Formats: sequence, C-alpha cells, structure tokens
Amino acid sequence: MSVPAELNYTKEHEWVAIADGVATIGITAFATEALGDIVFVDPPETGTTVEAGDTCGEVESTKSVSDIYAPVNGEVVDVNQAAVENPEIIGEDPYGRGWLFKVELSEDPADLLTPEQYTQVTEGEV
Repeated sequence: MSVPAELNYTKEHEWVAIADGVATIGITAFATEALGDIVFVDPPETGTTVEAGDTCGEVESTKSVSDIYAPVNGEVVDVNQAAVENPEIIGEDPYGRGWLFKVELSEDPADLLTPEQYTQVTEGEV
C-alpha cells in the first residue's frame, strides 16, 4: 500500500497536502482498496465552510457508501469536477488526479497524522 511521505493523514483515511494556506484533500489508497470500484462522489460545494471531523460529503462504491470527513477547518475553494464526473479516477490515482476538494485554511490544522502514524493505523485494520 502506498503512503506518500509528503502528505498528512486522518484516522478516517483522508490525505491532506498543504501549500500556501490551501489544503488539497482526497481519500487514501487504503480506503480506495477497501471500497472497491468507486461509482459516485459527492464532495462539499465550493463556498462551503467545513470543520475538522465533520462529515462533508460521501463516496459510493460497488461495496458500500462512506462518509468524507473534513480534516481541516476552512472554506472549500475548489472541487475536482473530473473526479465527480469520472469517480473511477479516485481509485486509479488517489494521490494525483483523484483528489476531491481544496480548502482555504482558517487555522493551522490539528490532529493530522504523519505517514508513519497512518501506516500504524492501517496495519491495525488489515
């Protein structure tokens, strides 16, 4: 399983890349493998204010429906329309083309996991 070292993670299997006060958010390869074929994604809308830990969208697969949790506080400034229109790219390239949405941070994020911590979380769920 791939756990890129340059990202941060959540226990709910979201990844976060922060640059210039904006967090790009997606779901991890571990999550996409557990979900199977992703057939629908409903990310938060641009302009929505999200708070860390709150449900802000969902991902549907051939196996189940899973909530998307906001890993940071702020305002959604971009949504990956390519992933909405072709949700299979989330599973094909979760850390690249499969990102879900971007949030302009209202404060520094807390409680994000390092790659090492996230690896420990996923090892307990295998």
